[in-house]
Amino acid sequence: MLAGKRILIGIGGGIAVYRVAELVRLLIKAGAEVRCVMTRSACQFVSPLTFEALTGKEVHTELFDLTTERNMGHIQLARWADAVVIAPATANILARLAYGIADDLLTTMMQVNKAPTLLAPAMNSSMWESDATRRNVEALTTRGIRFIGPESGQLACGEEGSGRLSEPENIVSALLPLLTEQTLQDQRWVINAGPTAEAWDAVRLLTNRASGKLGALLASAAAVMGAEVALIAGPGTPDAHPLVKRINVTSADEMLAACIDTAKDANTFIATAAVSDFRFQETHSGKLKRNDTKSMNVELIANPDIVAEVAAMYQRPSHVIAFAAESSNHTGYARSKLEQKGVDAIVANDIGNMGSERAGGWWVTAEREVPIDSESKQAFAEQIIQHIMELES
Repeated sequence: MLAGKRILIGIGGGIAVYRVAELVRLLIKAGAEVRCVMTRSACQFVSPLTFEALTGKEVHTELFDLTTERNMGHIQLARWADAVVIAPATANILARLAYGIADDLLTTMMQVNKAPTLLAPAMNSSMWESDATRRNVEALTTRGIRFIGPESGQLACGEEGSGRLSEPENIVSALLPLLTEQTLQDQRWVINAGPTAEAWDAVRLLTNRASGKLGALLASAAAVMGAEVALIAGPGTPDAHPLVKRINVTSADEMLAACIDTAKDANTFIATAAVSDFRFQETHSGKLKRNDTKSMNVELIANPDIVAEVAAMYQRPSHVIAFAAESSNHTGYARSKLEQKGVDAIVANDIGNMGSERAGGWWVTAEREVPIDSESKQAFAEQIIQHIMELES
């Protein structure tokens, strides 16, 4: 989602400056083009050469450098950026931005900046909690400027409290919605993901190879596009975007209860989870001993069909999307399940995708079958969301 985006990083003077290098690295790895503006104080902590080496671009530091001003002055910098991130945003920077003081390159540039802005504060907890900083944060928030953090923990001075710069990964996550059209604003989505695990005894489980990655990617993408998203996550499902509400479950019964409770009147329900088809008829609280037993018979009973039960709800989601992982006749099986389960669409994919970084399949509705080819699960997830949005039209 950051590929080709132009991100301007404003770097304030604080001990957390060294962590901004990792933020720059993550943005470039995600495909963004990054330029940096450093305050004089920031240059006391880290040399501009560090950020020049990371970005391959000149680092801007002085307002009245005629050569720099001619090549990329403060107005051009502001117009160049798709988004601005200031990290660390010190108490001093927050105050100058709140009161419109323009006494260096960074604050002068912010006077003309119209790009979405994210501030990542870092300072001593006493400074963060002071009345003056509170007023400045409120004033900046009122203008539509977003904040991420600060986080709580041990500070550079050795004290404990709120004032740590947010983790670079979290700053990147908070930046994504600022650069993404909010096409799912005011919608509520529920997605289940990952495997389920059915206990036989205190040690042994019946489960499968599903990773849950696609469900987490779908949840993240929908949240970044403005939806309120709940992720019903089976064991081992990766973390999604911080905006996603995560509900952890283990068994199929737990997943069913969470889905029914959460999906009432939702706009969209997506069933990516690989739910165990069966569970043990009899379970044991302790560990079963093998002893000299050479064989053992166990009886399995069917688990509920979660997506069919959600589709049959009285307060049914507007769109119910199922997944069908098959080894052959993918669209044929998907089409038969479409009516069986009462869903609006099925994404048919191959069981070989389980645990893989690649993905591909077919979007199947009553009217059409559309192949979805992609190089990654991220791209696969984004294409699925586009198809779901088309159901609205």
